[in-house]
Amino acid sequence: MKHITDIFFDLDHTLWDFDANSVLAFDKIFKEQHPTIDTHMFVEVYAPINQACWKLYQVDKMTHEELRYQRLKQSFDALRYKISDEAIDKIAHDYIVFLPDNNQLFEGALEVLDYLVSKYNLHIITNGFAEVQYKKIANSGLEGYFKTVTNSEMAGVKKPHRNIFEFALSLAKVDKQNALMIGDCIDADVRGAIEFGMEAILFDEKNAHTTASFKRINHLKELKNIL
Repeated sequence: MKHITDIFFDLDHTLWDFDANSVLAFDKIFKEQHPTIDTHMFVEVYAPINQACWKLYQVDKMTHEELRYQRLKQSFDALRYKISDEAIDKIAHDYIVFLPDNNQLFEGALEVLDYLVSKYNLHIITNGFAEVQYKKIANSGLEGYFKTVTNSEMAGVKKPHRNIFEFALSLAKVDKQNALMIGDCIDADVRGAIEFGMEAILFDEKNAHTTASFKRINHLKELKNIL
């Protein structure tokens, strides 16, 4: 990949361990507001529901407000836990407040960034909400590694829409043939980037896509053997 000069990372589920940090945020909320809820059991239910809601959000089939409500409502319904809409709204608010206070990264994230930053220009492209994402980046010690951060609010569209990649590359001042996207989502990160004309690598931490036809890693440290 000698032609690559700029690497674009997704944030959640790629560098920043969303599930681990969600456990910490929900644990704080439930201990104060709903002490009978088992946090780990809740997050096991919540994680796939959240991913499904995000897929709808990415293609504009769910609004920002619906995403925040539905991922919680559907999780409580699945657990048959009775809760009012007012209580869900409070949890949704507190979750967004508390989530960026946690800073668990995937194993090897900082080691790999330390290796890459002297060789490439590093950037982030995220569909996450701008204010929350900036807090995550700052609180987890990632801020100094990245020359640009593009979020969907800035670009006006979400991955996998080609315009967010075009916006990010314009901000980074790089041509797409010299750019590489790394992320955990096949549709948003990998196919979105490839269809735009970039190269891409799937971060498949759970080894769930063994038949994928594109470049794939299970651990971030594998990037040191590729780049």
